[in-house]
Amino acid sequence: MTDSPAATTLWHASSAEQTLATLESSAERGLSAEVVQARTIEYGENVLQHARSRGLLRMLLAQFADTMVVVLLVAALIAGIVGEPEDMIAIIAIVILNAVLGFAQEYRADRAMAALGALAQPLTQVRRDGTEVSVPSTALVPGDIVLLAAGNIVPADMRLLDAVHLSIEEAALTGESVPSRKDPAACPANASAVGDQTCMSFKGTTVVAGRGSGIVVATGMCTELGRIAALLRDEPESPSPLQQRLSVLGRKLAIAVVALCTIIFAAGLLRGEPVLLMFMTALSLAVAAIPEALPAVVAISLALGARRMVKQQALIRRLPAVETLGSVTYICTDKTGTLTENRMHVDSVVLGDGTAWTLSQPPAHDLTPLSEVMTLCTDVTVGAEGALVGDPTETALVRAGADVGVNKSALDAHWPRVGEVPFSSERARMTTIHRHESRVIVCTKGAPERVIAGCTSMRSADAIVPIDAARVLEQAESMAVSGLRVLAIATRTLSEQPDSAEHAEQELTLLALIGLIDPPRAEAKAAVETCQAAGIHVVMITGDHPATALAIATRLGIARADDVVLTGQDIPGLSDEDLAQRVTDVRVFARVAPEDKLRIVKALQSRGQYVAMTGDGVNDAPALKRANIGIAMGRGGTDVAREAAHMVLLDDNFATIVKAVHEGRRIYDNIRRFVRFVLSTNAGEIWTLFLAPFLGLPLPLLPIHILWMNLVTDGLPGITLAAEPAEPDSMQRPPRSPQESLLAGGLWQHALRVGLLMAALALGTQALTIRDGNSHWQTMTFTVLTLSQLFHLMAIRSERISIWTLGVRGNPALFYAVVAAFGLQMATLYVPAMNRIFHTVPLSWRELAVCVAVSSVVLFAVEGEKWWLRRHHPSSGFPS
Repeated sequence: MTDSPAATTLWHASSAEQTLATLESSAERGLSAEVVQARTIEYGENVLQHARSRGLLRMLLAQFADTMVVVLLVAALIAGIVGEPEDMIAIIAIVILNAVLGFAQEYRADRAMAALGALAQPLTQVRRDGTEVSVPSTALVPGDIVLLAAGNIVPADMRLLDAVHLSIEEAALTGESVPSRKDPAACPANASAVGDQTCMSFKGTTVVAGRGSGIVVATGMCTELGRIAALLRDEPESPSPLQQRLSVLGRKLAIAVVALCTIIFAAGLLRGEPVLLMFMTALSLAVAAIPEALPAVVAISLALGARRMVKQQALIRRLPAVETLGSVTYICTDKTGTLTENRMHVDSVVLGDGTAWTLSQPPAHDLTPLSEVMTLCTDVTVGAEGALVGDPTETALVRAGADVGVNKSALDAHWPRVGEVPFSSERARMTTIHRHESRVIVCTKGAPERVIAGCTSMRSADAIVPIDAARVLEQAESMAVSGLRVLAIATRTLSEQPDSAEHAEQELTLLALIGLIDPPRAEAKAAVETCQAAGIHVVMITGDHPATALAIATRLGIARADDVVLTGQDIPGLSDEDLAQRVTDVRVFARVAPEDKLRIVKALQSRGQYVAMTGDGVNDAPALKRANIGIAMGRGGTDVAREAAHMVLLDDNFATIVKAVHEGRRIYDNIRRFVRFVLSTNAGEIWTLFLAPFLGLPLPLLPIHILWMNLVTDGLPGITLAAEPAEPDSMQRPPRSPQESLLAGGLWQHALRVGLLMAALALGTQALTIRDGNSHWQTMTFTVLTLSQLFHLMAIRSERISIWTLGVRGNPALFYAVVAAFGLQMATLYVPAMNRIFHTVPLSWRELAVCVAVSSVVLFAVEGEKWWLRRHHPSSGFPS
């Protein structure tokens, strides 16, 4: 099997005759059955190759390779050795649950390549052995003659042989919102962009109007679509920032736990404690120090966040993407269909003398004559239930006419078409001729310079006056620079039908210049502003024209009118280092190819940025997969984009991204709350055991006490932190630095301070009760340490807001969990059977009151810390 000949030939620069000769085919007869069979063997089937999938077993085993998972498995082994099978079973269950979730998400991701194959058209009309037949599109070979008609999906890359009013929607490949008008004439050799190759049609695009035929020049993976499929197949997926941070945290904890447990074990032996007791204590402390509930908290946080986001029209395909949204520093967004409506729209009307209206302004003059001419000069048809069928530009003209009361069907009946001069790229204009009784009208639309050349007069605000061609062309240029697609509309009234195109298109009267645009979504501007307020840079990456792209970006506040636009012609000339230097200063990239989008995403990532990429087309898929989070459109997007993405917007609404970012930040804040909580409590236990020998105190806790605190306080109560509402300022602070540790923002300092405070309270209770000869000292020490952890849990629901302001309504689950944990702790004190298990004794009410009062010091200390933060750091964000 060999590559398609398209790999070495510039088909767009070859004439139709040269292409037929090169591929040894005939426009009239096509290929013979023998040649088709030989070429099928040579080039293979016209299909897109799927990525080689990892086996299901290998995919499942990969879920256990994370550092935190390895640490948890070691902790499970230790729990089994210590004799705590419940802890061992719980840890293993958590690990397996996370592995199953990760496996399911990865399995779905591997379906992206299968979606690419679904774009192929099942049957295609071809000419073989002089006969038109229908064959599966997978059976096409280079040299086949394919017939195209409106509604067809182009089955392979083809050099067009003929085209009659042929328009092909290529937005999925190029990002262009306007269908490409096709012409069989050869294009310049330097027309390297897909959107500039008007004599070509490409696999996966859609014929929206007209008909034509072409010769297949590339099939399968050698097509433009296949080239993108190869990029998608080979592009690795970036790990989420949360996965990276948890991996780092797992490694650090593993090292710290081993070191501390070794020190505590050695210190106990030096004091003469029994070897078995110190061994069990050290192992118990190791189990307690590892936050085995952390993966469960992460999984619950992400699952709850994903559920909330579905209600807000954002479907999460990979759970880590929920949190990743809160980390993004750049959103690279496609224009067509993402920021815009993907529907051409008449934006402005300008008369020859400069009098202008926009759709937001009521016209000062009657626009009915203009609307009738531009409605007649289209090939739009009215379908079922009044739907307009045809070229998007022409349907926009008809809709604009309908807005001033012009009915397309009634107008066609009153002014039936009796002649036409079709559009061509050389003429760049279209003319239709209509008769009603003895009157004949000529309607012309097209490029201003071509239409104005045939005009002798123009309509001004008050009358018909001689045309000032230079002035009108300046107005057209000004409109084009502002990003509008400009059409000139002209007419002429005759007493009889003209005998030639030249006669029809002479002595025209210019009615107006029409400015069309694919308008921005109404909610997109506010969404962009919110992103910018949150410190997120919004960048437009599109295949559209630079002027159009900059105009839309300016309207949305993404860029300024004088900003530099980097184009697909500029990017290939830049090295990776040069592009990385420039990429953070550019807000609009236009006329870009799929490789360019990938390079832009990689360049931003090389600068340490976390990148979200939005898109809806096939051409967006590789960049969606490479980005830290890919966001696809659910309604207007292709299956390829949706399967490659991490998140799908069900309403195709850019504003939904803002809600998703807000949710992502809330989730990360809650994960940090749990880490803050569990590190503080574990530090309290470690410091208590570590410092007791140096203070001349006996071993304050037994192994069963450590494991109980680990279960009661790090378990369900800690997990309920996942339900905590968002901080009020979460969308007013900048994104976290991509290099920021999970322990940054004062978290580890807080854990150290609170851990030492808890240890001081516990050891102080132990020392005073021993001095007073109270034999209940170990039970009181155990109770103080447990209750101080519960007080700490309530205090850290917010890093800045007082618990008295928060109340219990914001997170009732946490309140009930704290009550339940308190009840369980009381059971260890007052249920005789549990006294035997935990080696505790019932405390008097006075002793219990002392324990509660001493433990509450932690709550007031953390509230004091928050008061200090509010007083000295009143702005958003946290001190470094």
